[in-house]
Amino acid sequence: MKTGESWRVGVLFSQSGVTAAVEQTQLNATLLAIDEINAAGGVLGRAVEPVMYDPSSDPRQFRALAERLLVADRVRLLFGCYMSSTRKAVLPVVESHRGLLFYPTLYEGFEYSRHCIYSGAAPNQNALQLARYLLSTFGNRFFLVGSNYIYPYESNRLMTDFVMQGSGKVLDETYVPLLASPADFDKVIRRIKKTSPDVIFSTVVGAGTAMLYQACREAGFDPGKMPIASLTTSEAEVAAMSHEAAEGHITAAPFFETLSTASARKFVASFKAKFGTEAPVPAAAEAAYFQFHLAMRALARAGSDDPERVLVEVRDCEFDAPQGRVKIDPENNHAFLWPRIARLDARGKFQTVWNPGVRIKPDPYCVVQSLDDWAADDLPSVVR
Repeated sequence: MKTGESWRVGVLFSQSGVTAAVEQTQLNATLLAIDEINAAGGVLGRAVEPVMYDPSSDPRQFRALAERLLVADRVRLLFGCYMSSTRKAVLPVVESHRGLLFYPTLYEGFEYSRHCIYSGAAPNQNALQLARYLLSTFGNRFFLVGSNYIYPYESNRLMTDFVMQGSGKVLDETYVPLLASPADFDKVIRRIKKTSPDVIFSTVVGAGTAMLYQACREAGFDPGKMPIASLTTSEAEVAAMSHEAAEGHITAAPFFETLSTASARKFVASFKAKFGTEAPVPAAAEAAYFQFHLAMRALARAGSDDPERVLVEVRDCEFDAPQGRVKIDPENNHAFLWPRIARLDARGKFQTVWNPGVRIKPDPYCVVQSLDDWAADDLPSVVR
C-alpha cells in the first residue's frame, strides 16, 4: 500500500517527563493495535499510519502538538493524553478544529465533550467500588495524599464524599509537587504518623509514586493494617519500586496484567512479545488498545475518517476487549467497563481480591453516588 493511501492518525503519548512510564505503555498498546489491524489487511484495504510526537508530559506541548497534528499534518482522529491537565489542554484545540480525541485514561469525571471518547474509568467504575471495599475491609479513617494538579484534587473530593457516605472521616489531605522529591514525602510521613489512619488514599502520579511507597515501607507502616489504596498506581508505577515496597497495597481498575481470561492472556502475551517480557501492561494500556480497535471498527463502518461519521459509528460498536466486552455509551461518550480490585503480592503482581463480575454503565457526573448501586449494565454477569 502506498503511504498516500493510508489512514493517518495522530498519536500523543509522552516518552519523557513525569508520566512517561505509564504513557509509554499506552503508546505501545496503540502501536500493537495498529500492527494487528495492518497485519489483517488494514481498514477497508488501507494501512493505518500513526503520526507521533512526544509531548514530554507538558500540557503546553500537548496543546501545541495537537494543533500541529490537526492543522499541519491534517489528521482528523487523535489518540492520547494521560494527565487531566493534558486532556484539558488538548480538548479546546480538538473542538475548534472539529477533530475527535480518544482518551484512554481513568479520570475524575464531570466532563463531556462531543469531540472526545473517554475509554478509561469514570469514578463510578473504580473509585466507588474501591471506597466500598476499603470501608468494609480496613476501616473508615482515611488520609489523602496526591500530586498537585487537577485529577488528585477532584478525585479526593469524590473519595471524601464516598467516605463520609460510609460514616467515615478524612483525617488529613495533603499534596506534593508533580515533580516530587523524597523530602516532600518525609513531610507526608510525619503527617500520617500524627493521624494514624486506617487507609492512605493516594492520587500521586508518575515518579513520585515509588517514592511514596518506599517512604511508607521505611517508616514501618504495615500494609496489612494500613494499606496505600490508589487508582493511579498501576503495573507501570510498580515496575519502578521494590517488591517489598509494593507488597500488600491496593488498587481498582478494569484490567490487570494477571487476569486469566483467554483474551487477557493473548493481549499480554502479544504485548510482551513485541515490547519485552518485562514491559508492564496496565489498565491504561489496555484502554489504549481497545479504544484503537473500536475506533478503526467505527472508521470501517463509516467508510471515512470524518470525525462526525466516526463518532456516530463508534457509539454503535462493541469490542471484546481483554477486560471483557466494552462499548461506548451514546449518552456521554464514556465506555462501559468491568471494575475489579486487586492487591499486590510478594512478587509485585496484582492479584484480584474482589470482582463483581458485572459491566458498569459510565456515570461521569456521579448522579448515583450510593456505595451499593453502581448502575450495572444489562449484560449478563460473567466472572472474569
